[in-house]
Amino acid sequence: MSKRVLVVEDEAPIREMLEFVLEQSGFDTVKAEDYQVAIEKVREPYPDLILLDWMLPGGSGVQLAKRFKQHEFTRDIPIIMLTARGEEEDKVRGLDAGADDYITKPFSPKELVARIKAVMRRVTPTTNEQPIIFNGLNLDPVSHRVTANDDPLDMGPTEFKLLHFFMTHAERVYSREQLLDNVWGTNVYVEDRTVDVHIRRLRKAIARHGHDNMIQTVRGAGYRFSTRV
Repeated sequence: MSKRVLVVEDEAPIREMLEFVLEQSGFDTVKAEDYQVAIEKVREPYPDLILLDWMLPGGSGVQLAKRFKQHEFTRDIPIIMLTARGEEEDKVRGLDAGADDYITKPFSPKELVARIKAVMRRVTPTTNEQPIIFNGLNLDPVSHRVTANDDPLDMGPTEFKLLHFFMTHAERVYSREQLLDNVWGTNVYVEDRTVDVHIRRLRKAIARHGHDNMIQTVRGAGYRFSTRV
């Protein structure tokens, strides 16, 4: 079955170009030209990914990303922000709002499709593995659930994969570049700063019972998952 992509873009020529590129690459597309229409189009069958323009009539893409990430039925849909804004601060704002990746206009069709496929690969749940438990923190790759002292925790698919990698590689320090290679995959267009954003999200997700202390920053080196102080 073809993957379904929602294209949220107010400029008709760009919207039509994106539809053509995606359908040539085997994706099904749904289109929305503004903030309100995008909300109306995100319904069953839910899209597998959302391409979201930063500037939209009726509201910003950042506001829309936050809205989708806060809703039970849409929070796990990956989002790629499309924008002409290339400053680092803007990129961080987009990632903090819940975007999984960020691509600056103009971009090539080949780069866009590569990023979409990379994001879809990394949000696919890990399967066929045994549960991993550290100090009451339990990650089950088969059911894609995380609990802390039997208390269910909510987190996004990228945070899940990051936690899974940490828990299967405890007590070792990994640089941002190594985490990108191992969690996001090689040949993925993601900046080092993205790791910091997802580390913050992951710490917040597992903080309820104090497990955020297990994700440790090693100054000048990277990050480590450890049960030691």
